[in-house]
Amino acid sequence: MNITTVSEGIFNLSVSLENILFEGIWEIPRGVSVNSYIVKGEKIALVDGVCGWDGVPEHLFEMLDQMNMTIEDVDYLIINHMEPDHSGWLEDLRSIKANLNIICTKPAEQLLEAFYGRVDNIRVVKDGDTLDLGNGRVLTFATVPNVHWPDAMVTYDTLTQTLFSCDVFGTYGHIEGKHFDDDLTEEELVIFEEEGVRYYSNIVATFSDFTKKALDKLKDIEIKVIAPGHGLVWRKNPGKIIDDYKRYVAYQKEPDLHEVTVLYGSMYGMTEKAALHVVENLKQYDVKVNVHRVPETSWGTVLASVWNSSGIILAMPTYEYKMFPPMAAVLEELGNKKVHNRKALRIGSYGWSGGAQKELDEIMKHKGMKWTFIDPVEFKGAADESDYQKMDEGVEKLMEMIGVSDTVVTV
Repeated sequence: MNITTVSEGIFNLSVSLENILFEGIWEIPRGVSVNSYIVKGEKIALVDGVCGWDGVPEHLFEMLDQMNMTIEDVDYLIINHMEPDHSGWLEDLRSIKANLNIICTKPAEQLLEAFYGRVDNIRVVKDGDTLDLGNGRVLTFATVPNVHWPDAMVTYDTLTQTLFSCDVFGTYGHIEGKHFDDDLTEEELVIFEEEGVRYYSNIVATFSDFTKKALDKLKDIEIKVIAPGHGLVWRKNPGKIIDDYKRYVAYQKEPDLHEVTVLYGSMYGMTEKAALHVVENLKQYDVKVNVHRVPETSWGTVLASVWNSSGIILAMPTYEYKMFPPMAAVLEELGNKKVHNRKALRIGSYGWSGGAQKELDEIMKHKGMKWTFIDPVEFKGAADESDYQKMDEGVEKLMEMIGVSDTVVTV
């Protein structure tokens, strides 16, 4: 647990999670921070979960003591979002102080009872409601439903113009001892941008339409600090993460990046050989290329690459009249995340029967993905020279479709 000062009267309590699958699914090779906040006026509010608290009362008392507080000083508990990574400590906290005044949305109230049984002292808030902590510190609330649960809201401190945004503006990534954007070098900020798109594509992408509505709702608020539930506190340049999220939302429809992802799966090497031929061919173009083999590459990594990519190349064999199963599973997940309007080429080997294309078409239609495909290049057994020629022609067409020149920029 790390305790840092965000600004006058606002403290960040943060813990880094590592070597876990986030939500039980997503690999987080650079970890993720989980943040909660103490906000002091005449009265004191705790915003979101006491991260890293192990449920032992004495340990919580020690943390509060570092801020010259006791548990009795905490007047309000503000729940922006009920997901257990932000609320899992609640039952233990209520055993210490049962009369906490809880502030949340109506959907969160219902989830509180479902997760933790009957909870008293709840004040349900809606858009524009306020909480006066005294000493000039007034908090206002705005609902942001389905970013990424129906209960979500944000809390805004009018005194310091700090937005406590929970999962909105969150990122993966954690660098020990560095909790603010002004702590980081330019190179480290690039890491957090990469972790931002990874987090967004893994956690928020399905709800991009709702995220756009949330961004529109917040656009007229003067924000000096963004204090999310995951990732950096943005107090030097909060506009950076706002602009990043605008881009992430737009990428659902179609990225404007010259970036291609090659996804391939192979049983006996024939499709792999074809995929690597395509990768080699792409080197002549001025385009960033991501190459991932499935199922070896984690879904989270694949999602982040595809979210950034305007062009996709799928290389998979036919397996029992259908697609190579790991590739089918990945494409189903891309459909679930609403990855739309990509330009794509499919290549692959078959033996005694085809069928991969039929299943691919079914997934695209069922998920409403609206990808535009170049004619596939299928080959029986191993590819021959004419097949490789067709692949090269397909790559050339794909580059034209995403607006990439046929020469690499050299310096």
